[in-house]
Amino acid sequence: MPQLNPNPWFWIMILSWLTFSMLIQPKLLMFTLTNQPTNKTTPTTKTSPWTWPWT
Repeated sequence: MPQLNPNPWFWIMILSWLTFSMLIQPKLLMFTLTNQPTNKTTPTTKTSPWTWPWT
């Protein structure tokens, strides 16, 4: 079965991984965020128990 022969597919995988890690990844990491993340405090809400009509 030709799928089991790793000879051509291994080099394609290595070449694509190297392309991603050497060319594409540094370009993506150069982007800066427009809005810097900030710590947000979540408002606490007061919950009331449900009153069941049959109790």
